[in-house]
Amino acid sequence: MARNVVNENVKIISDMKSRMDDILLAISWREMARNYFGKSPSWFYHKMNGIDGNGGKGGFTEQEAETLRNALLDLSSRLQSAASKILPDSDEKIVEEP
Repeated sequence: MARNVVNENVKIISDMKSRMDDILLAISWREMARNYFGKSPSWFYHKMNGIDGNGGKGGFTEQEAETLRNALLDLSSRLQSAASKILPDSDEKIVEEP
């Protein structure tokens, strides 16, 4: 199974879905498509599945893969920031419920 296809000197990554297997159900790919790519969810899902809009071979270009990488790093940073807000600082008081 070819993971990367070279087409007119453009490297295409066609197995992104399998690369994202560990987080596939944890991410809103719809929001990823809109917020980071400015594209429709169907465009993004076609890319993830390694097909083009006509049902042929497709996938992410290296530039699109870098955009996805940066989007995941941004999301990771935002998750870490949110997680740090869960437990209060030592100066804050924890209110116990009766």
